[in-house]
Amino acid sequence: MRAKQLNNITLLGDLYRQEYLKMIAMLCHHFGLEHIEIAEDIIGETFLKASENWAITVVPENPAAWLYTVAKNKAKDHLKRVTLFDTKIVANIKHNITEAEPDVEFEDEHIGDSQLTMVFAVCDPANSTESQICLALQILCGFTVEEIANAFLTGVETIKKRLHRARTALRNNPFQIRALSEPHIMFRLDTVLKTLYLLFNEGYFSKTNDQLIRNELCAEAIRLALVLTENPITDTAQTKALLALMCYQSSRIEARTNNNGEVVIYDDQDQNRWNKDLIEKGNYYLVNACQGNQVSKYHLEAGIAYWHTNPAALNKWQHILQLYNQLILIAYSPVIALNRAFAIAMVYGNEKAILETEKLKLATNDHYHKLLGYLYETVDLDKAIEHYSLALQYIKTKAVKNDLIKKIEQLKR
Repeated sequence: MRAKQLNNITLLGDLYRQEYLKMIAMLCHHFGLEHIEIAEDIIGETFLKASENWAITVVPENPAAWLYTVAKNKAKDHLKRVTLFDTKIVANIKHNITEAEPDVEFEDEHIGDSQLTMVFAVCDPANSTESQICLALQILCGFTVEEIANAFLTGVETIKKRLHRARTALRNNPFQIRALSEPHIMFRLDTVLKTLYLLFNEGYFSKTNDQLIRNELCAEAIRLALVLTENPITDTAQTKALLALMCYQSSRIEARTNNNGEVVIYDDQDQNRWNKDLIEKGNYYLVNACQGNQVSKYHLEAGIAYWHTNPAALNKWQHILQLYNQLILIAYSPVIALNRAFAIAMVYGNEKAILETEKLKLATNDHYHKLLGYLYETVDLDKAIEHYSLALQYIKTKAVKNDLIKKIEQLKR
C-alpha cells in the first residue's frame, strides 16, 4: 500500500508538471484571462480528486485523459452555476454560455498554440516587465514565490507585492486571450524570452529544490523556444540565440551529477556523457542567429556556452573573457560579474581575480563565497575554508551543500 501511494504521488507530480499549463491555457480561453483564479481552482480540484480516487481505486489506463475529462466536467458545472456569479463576471463570460451544454474542449491541436498564446497574454504591458515575468513564472511554470525571488535575486516580500499588483490588474482589466497582431507580438517578445530564460535557469541549476537539475523545466523551456522558432514573426535572432544557449547547456546535463546525485564540476565531467546531438543543434541555431548585425545577451551567453563545449580549444578562456566583458556592459548582474571574475582567474591568475571579486561585496551570495573559496585555495587556505563555510549559510540545494561540506573537510585535512 505504501509503495502504491508513493507511485501515485510521483505520477501526479509528473502529470502536474506536464499538463498544468495546457489545462490553464484552455480554461482561460473560456473564462478570460482576468478570471485566471477560477481556472486555477478548477485544476486544483481536479488534481485533488485524482489523489483521492487513485488512492483507493486503480489508476486509469490514460491518467492524463482522465484529468482532462474531470476538468472539463468541472468547468461545465461552473458555467452552469453562472447565476451565483456577481453581475460583472456574468457580463464578462456571458458570450461563453449557450442554451445547450457549455462548450469547453481540450483538443490536442489547440493546446500548443494555447500555451504560447497564454505566455504572450500574461506578458501584457499593462503590468511592469518584472510583474509580467513573475506572473508568467507562477501561473505558467508553477514556480513558488521563493523560486521566483531566487530567479530575480530579490526578496520574497518584493515578489509577493509584484504578484499581487499583477493579479489585481488582471481582475480589473478585460484582458483576453486572443490572436495578437505582429506589432503586439514583437513588443512582448523580449519579456517572453526572459521568462523562458529564467524557466530554463531554474531547471539547469535549481536553488530551491533538493534536485540540483530539474530536467522537466529545461525541456519545457526548450519546447516553448522551439515553438517560437516555428513562427515567422517570433523566429528572430534573439530567439535562435536563446535556443542555442539552451541546447549547449542541456548537452552537459547528464555529466553534471554522478550516480549518487553528487555534483561533478566542469573539469571533472565525463565528456563521453555530453550530448553531441544537442551541441550540433546549438551550433546550428547560433550560426543562424548571427546572420544579421544584432548582438543580444543571448548571443553572448550562447557564445560562452559554445566555448564550454570545446574544452580543448586554443585560447578558450581568452575568448570567454572577451564575451563576458561585452556581456557585463549590456546585461549586468551579480551572476555575470562572478562568472567574469572566474574567467579572469583562468586568464590572469587567482590573485587578480580575488581583487575583482572582492570589489563586488556580495556578502549574502553563496556563489560569491564559493568563488572566493576556490580562488583562495592556492593563496590562503584559512580564508578559503572561511568563505566556503560562509557559502554554506546561503545554500539550500542538498546536493550542493553536501559537496561543499566534503570540500571543507578535505581542506581541513
